Amino acid sequence: MGTDDEPSQTLAPGRIGAAAVTFFAIAATAPIAVLVFVVPAAYARGGGPLVPLSIVAVGAVLVLFAAAYAAMAHRAPYAGAMYAYVSRGLGRPGGLAAGWLALLSYQALQLGLYGVAGLAAAPLLRNWFQIDAQWWMVAWACWLLVALCGLLSVEVASGLFALLVIVEVAVIAGFAAANVIQPAGGDFTADTIIPGPVDRPALGLLLAVAALAFVGFETTGTYAEEVMRPRREAGHATYAAVLILTVLLAFAAWSVSAGAGSGQVSRLARARGSELVFDLAGARLAPWAVTLGRVLLLVGLFAAMLALHNAMSRYLFALGRERVLPAALSRTSVRSGSPQVASLTQSLVAGLILTGAYLAGVTAPTILASRLSVVGGVGILLILLATGLSALLHLNRVPNGEGTWGRFLAPILSTVAIGTLCYLALWNLPGLLGVPPESSLVWLVPPALAVLGGTLHGAALRGTRPVIYAGIGQGGVPVVVTPQAAPDIPSQRTPGAHRPERVKR
Repeated sequence: MGTDDEPSQTLAPGRIGAAAVTFFAIAATAPIAVLVFVVPAAYARGGGPLVPLSIVAVGAVLVLFAAAYAAMAHRAPYAGAMYAYVSRGLGRPGGLAAGWLALLSYQALQLGLYGVAGLAAAPLLRNWFQIDAQWWMVAWACWLLVALCGLLSVEVASGLFALLVIVEVAVIAGFAAANVIQPAGGDFTADTIIPGPVDRPALGLLLAVAALAFVGFETTGTYAEEVMRPRREAGHATYAAVLILTVLLAFAAWSVSAGAGSGQVSRLARARGSELVFDLAGARLAPWAVTLGRVLLLVGLFAAMLALHNAMSRYLFALGRERVLPAALSRTSVRSGSPQVASLTQSLVAGLILTGAYLAGVTAPTILASRLSVVGGVGILLILLATGLSALLHLNRVPNGEGTWGRFLAPILSTVAIGTLCYLALWNLPGLLGVPPESSLVWLVPPALAVLGGTLHGAALRGTRPVIYAGIGQGGVPVVVTPQAAPDIPSQRTPGAHRPERVKR
């Protein structure tokens, strides 16, 4: 008879609701980091009123995608999320490629956040303690907190995320409201809302940036096994996360233009960079509010690190449960219900990479962190494209009560739209990375290797371990592979054996 300390291989079911999953997804996008780092960079490139409009346009695309995503989450409510969805639509090798690419992309995003955390903590440590901490000190402190909090039960973690996200959103809304209440020049101008002549290359770049800003919302599916209604609440949380992020980010981005002035926002963004948001807040709010914003920026980065850690842990858990990776990764604690072995494994991998960066002599990780975030975001966009296409194929190949909208129209529209966003992101990759066009291909090598490795992994399992191959994307449901029996061919009868009296002797 088992005890509470013996490991299990199931996540804790029925522990959280759709609201908790929404908080996890919003935290993974780090909206305050998008406001501080991404929005000024978009304005610095001359985006103007197209910046908030691009966010609204991408949000509309992702609402379409959420319909297809929710339908696939209803069919396969497993912790592997897009790994399971792509397996059903594009085949098991495609699913493995998606799983490997998801792990690589989320890891790149998390490492980028570790690098940015040092930049976010520097002003606070300098003002409070008069010390100039190295980036790796802050990164290691964040890593330790993430490693410890990654072992929390999902209901405790959901409470922590709810608190962090609510405070983060409140600060964003407060900064944005201050800019709107006291706009530059004392009044609004049409230039902050209505764009002038549209520069098509600039618009393509802004749409790509806006798409990358939403990365993280798709982590809702990884909690499907732990919600109260596994086939519904992950989809509901996806809709909620997309809508909340669209309104929040678009309003906050527009408020920056209103606070700085439509004619000055590009110049100020180029001159001040990530300090622009705090400069605007400092001109309108008390100093303590600006300090609180800096603290919440660091808190938001930590919440995003932890949310990505949880997503990766559940992908590792799903792959281990199906024996695609070592089965030990599927062990969970009966007491907490968390995927403890997968969580510790992810912490170990991240710690080794951070140690390698320190030993390699990385002293200013800001540019590297930005490039890792771009590469990770592009990888997730490619998985979203594969998921939309998988929904279109699987839902129409095996219909199960879905209407025309969820089964055909939403998947095909979202696939075309996200395919366009992927094309824009890849086309503008040199600009996003800040490298010459020929150098951008180097950054695509790791995602390409992940896709190729996953495909080859699937092919190898098909030939050597067919039972495990048959279970890919099935959420650990036992699969029985029945070998094909040789056809029973009747033997030739002896002529006349049924009438021996007629046989000539």
